[in-house]
Amino acid sequence: MSHTEKKHDQYYEMANAPISHIIPKLAAPTIVSMLISSIYNMADTFFVSQLGTSASGAVGVIFSAMSIIQALAFMIGMGSGNYMTRSLGAGKRELAEQIVSIAFFTGIIMGLVITVSATFNIHRVVLLLGATETIAPYAEAYAHYIFIAAPFMICSFIMNNLLRFQGKASFAMVGITVGGLLNIALDPLFIFTLDMGTAGAALATGLSQFISFCILLWMCNHQDSCISISIRKFRPKLAIYREIIYGGIPSLGRQGIASVATILLNFMCQPYGDAAIAAMSIVNRFMMFVGSAMIGFGQGFQPVCSYCFGAGMYRRVKEACVFCIKVSTAVLFVFAVIGLIFSGNIVAVFRKDDMDGYPGPSPAALHAAAHGYHRYGQYDTAVHGIWHLGYSGLNLKTGVVSDPTASIPDTGHRHSWYPDRTAVS
Repeated sequence: MSHTEKKHDQYYEMANAPISHIIPKLAAPTIVSMLISSIYNMADTFFVSQLGTSASGAVGVIFSAMSIIQALAFMIGMGSGNYMTRSLGAGKRELAEQIVSIAFFTGIIMGLVITVSATFNIHRVVLLLGATETIAPYAEAYAHYIFIAAPFMICSFIMNNLLRFQGKASFAMVGITVGGLLNIALDPLFIFTLDMGTAGAALATGLSQFISFCILLWMCNHQDSCISISIRKFRPKLAIYREIIYGGIPSLGRQGIASVATILLNFMCQPYGDAAIAAMSIVNRFMMFVGSAMIGFGQGFQPVCSYCFGAGMYRRVKEACVFCIKVSTAVLFVFAVIGLIFSGNIVAVFRKDDMDGYPGPSPAALHAAAHGYHRYGQYDTAVHGIWHLGYSGLNLKTGVVSDPTASIPDTGHRHSWYPDRTAVS
């Protein structure tokens, strides 16, 4: 093994270790961090749901804004991480170091723009996200702290991706997991003990994101094997931004179109009352929990795919792709069965009161969503493969065409999910 391979053994493993070993090894920390993130989002929904139907709906409405923030962060994080890994595979470490710093400080600037613009127009923003007049006050209270935390949220997602693409998913896991557990612990304290309501849930989320930001920044700058972030290396160049955007725009397209679909669904639910919006908020949280596990597994595939493609190891890229499709399809089939059988029980955990008086929306929507779980593994692996080989244009077309088919509400069948309001007492 050469000196370079000893110094950067994670890259050596990506090129030489058995596929059935290296992908689960890289994926496991990411799966844990993704599940923790999903669980603390579900905890937000659970605790806020105890405040009432409108408060529960507010979390679902602002979730769309959080998804858009995450989509922007992943555009920068995925694009820069992909470009960085291909540069390392081609032996261009100095360029990789510059890419990392450009990504981080671009995230800071982007987050500050969101904080200022959204905070000063918060009422208009929550209405554009689909809030009703009764949900709006709760949504504004929740959104206030979320928008203030936007710079830390964006940079945390960016650093998380950069660490993963360097084969250091365990470092990323520590930052995300600590923040997530802190969020779960602070939720009941702020919401109930300090009587802050929905604002307390948002403050808990904002503080946890700040703690994650600090931990991830420390990991990036104080671990010898990681590429450090430095203001001296922040030398923006149009050519680098072009590669970052080209590599990251598929993520923005896929997550962005899903966020738009959620907003449209909020507006479609408005004629049926706050309970319908709250119900779909719960369904979306469970869907995110299931999807996050497989996204985490796919993200174990990403660095192997990018690095091996950059090194010209095309047979290994194909082997990794086939392995991921087999595993993800099998796991998602199990989740599909669980969602089909226990849809009513899952929803009742969050809002049993609404289930008693308004039994239609959540179980029916979750039951319908579960039908497509088993096919998502093939789609996700294929899209990530195309993406991280550098064919972002084809990936964007695939993602944007496929996601609306699954996400945008079917107006012709909505009445099977939402019963006539006149029948509700």
